[in-house]
Amino acid sequence: MAAFQYLALDDAGKQKKGILEGDTQRQIRQLLRDKNLIPLEVDALNQNQKKQQSNSTNFNRTKISAADLALITRQIATLVKAAIPVEEAIKAVADQSEKNKQQSMLLGIRSRVVEGHSFADALSEHPLVFSELYRSMVAAGEKSGHLELVLDRLADYTESRHAMSQKITGALVYPVILSVVSIAIVSFLLGYVVPQITQSFAQSGQELPMLTQILLNISDYIRAWGLVTLVIIILFILGFKTLLKKPTMRLKWDKWKINAWIIGKIIRGLNAARFARTLAILNASSVPLLEGLSIAADVMSNQELKKAVKQAAVSVSEGSGLKVSLQQCGYFPPMMLHMIASGENSGELEQMLDRAADNQENQFNNMVGVMMDLIGPLMILFMGAFVFMIVLAIMLPVFELTDVLT
Repeated sequence: MAAFQYLALDDAGKQKKGILEGDTQRQIRQLLRDKNLIPLEVDALNQNQKKQQSNSTNFNRTKISAADLALITRQIATLVKAAIPVEEAIKAVADQSEKNKQQSMLLGIRSRVVEGHSFADALSEHPLVFSELYRSMVAAGEKSGHLELVLDRLADYTESRHAMSQKITGALVYPVILSVVSIAIVSFLLGYVVPQITQSFAQSGQELPMLTQILLNISDYIRAWGLVTLVIIILFILGFKTLLKKPTMRLKWDKWKINAWIIGKIIRGLNAARFARTLAILNASSVPLLEGLSIAADVMSNQELKKAVKQAAVSVSEGSGLKVSLQQCGYFPPMMLHMIASGENSGELEQMLDRAADNQENQFNNMVGVMMDLIGPLMILFMGAFVFMIVLAIMLPVFELTDVLT
């Protein structure tokens, strides 16, 4: 039984879209007529996807949130664990979904499974939703007969990745808002408030203190060239982003980032945790180590680190140990490397990789917590110092004038 997407008219002449399952288009049309609907278009879901692809609105570009993906994975895992066939589990999850795109995607996957394709092959129709890591683990689970365990691990992994992303976003929101507000306030003071107050001193011919004169020069520049400067900065940022699309420039930029002070340590730690967690899950799912290294490298966000892991994979294929191969690149924390070596020697690589990932995530959380505790007071201190300078620059001429009059 395949899934069909239809477009029909109801009794009031309104168009209705939906998805029905049946053996043929003729059967779907009859089902629509039984519901007092006039069928206009009935297409098999896979055919409809190809039609959308040719119209540059590729269905396979559909994206869902990490939370939705974790929920879908958990639901399918629960049903498969209850000895329900995969295709029936997918249908049950699709019926429960309230989002049309997700429902269409799931029914399309189910129709591929019913046609005889493996679950992993069916997922490959949606590469932006189901990553290579996801598909490889599902394929390994199908081969080993432990699909429900693999799906449970995938759900945990997706939820942890989502939680980490939220933590990073939350850590960035406060300093970004504080920076924008601070820049806006300072620009307003320099562009409008300061000139109006100091204009009387300038017109009186009084010799202004150096601090006041510097402030006036900055104020004049902001009023004359502030908007132009802002446009130049925006164009520079856009041009830099365009330049980073070139692989060579992106590699150089990522290499600079991982060697930068403070930022480099954070990036290395975060990517190391992501790498260790991914490799642990793949190892537990019976994915070969070389294939797991390739997939774990693709999960990392830094191109220089990706390159280093792929070079390490070459060393492993030539007979070197995982710890020695990763140590050669010089980017991974010593504690993590020692734990990997211990796992290789004891045969408990999966557990040691998980512990290494936990250790790196804890260090990241602590570092983010410390930075969040510091950045607020530092920004407020900087803002206070700048406002104090502005007030002082305004008051100095008043003090000098008072001394002359007395």
